[in-house]
Amino acid sequence: MLHSFTLRARRVFATAAATLAFTGIAALSAFAPAAHADAIDSIAKSGVVRIGVFEDYPPFGSIGPDMKPQGYDIDVANLIGKALNAKVELVQVTGDNRMAYLADHKADMLLSVGQTPEREKVIDFSRPYAPYYLAVFGPKSLTVKNANDLAGKSISVARGTLEDLSVTKVAPASATIKRFDDPNGAISAFLSGQAQLMVVGNDVGATILARHPANDPEQKFALFSSPDHVGLNKDEPRLKQKVDDTIARARKDGTMNAISEKWLRAPLPTDL
Repeated sequence: MLHSFTLRARRVFATAAATLAFTGIAALSAFAPAAHADAIDSIAKSGVVRIGVFEDYPPFGSIGPDMKPQGYDIDVANLIGKALNAKVELVQVTGDNRMAYLADHKADMLLSVGQTPEREKVIDFSRPYAPYYLAVFGPKSLTVKNANDLAGKSISVARGTLEDLSVTKVAPASATIKRFDDPNGAISAFLSGQAQLMVVGNDVGATILARHPANDPEQKFALFSSPDHVGLNKDEPRLKQKVDDTIARARKDGTMNAISEKWLRAPLPTDL
């Protein structure tokens, strides 16, 4: 997923930790992995696979009512652990420590990683396993199928964000874009009826759909796509292949789609 520093800022909707993006090539290079034993052999020997996840980034990762981690990434981590015949050890990470955790082998892999040319120089990526995109959300009673249907509608966004730029680019001149100082303001405006529609990430949208059924919201259409990958250290072809095979199998048998429906309240995009 082509998450630049700017794109990462959109995840402030869901969690502050997720806005702490990797800060550039120099910082990435500082964490380049050193020589080490083959990861697959190490995992087989220990019987444990350590997977770095955010635990404050719902619906991908959070602490549930039972005080245990839950979310899309937790379910995917368990799938990978089963495929590796290993116990899953969830490693709580933040936006600015997880590259170091991977390079130092405190984690064997990371979830919810965006693929960029800078990161490709120091880590490898699995095939995409989860969708991330900006989308227009609104009540089911309002027919909006594409950008043309935004004509005459009011849309709330956080000022100066990727959401703002994306919808401004495609909205007809008759659309009213209501800009707010922060994401919470934009969301509140939609929920209170000050705007007919809002633009947020699908992760935030899923949370709103779950928590505000009285508003009867639904996803209308996507604006910008940037899927999630598993991040792995370089030169681990066996581990990368195992993760890719696990994702492919889970997509083919419907398991990954069920995870998406459960946590994102939407099926996996066909072009993921």
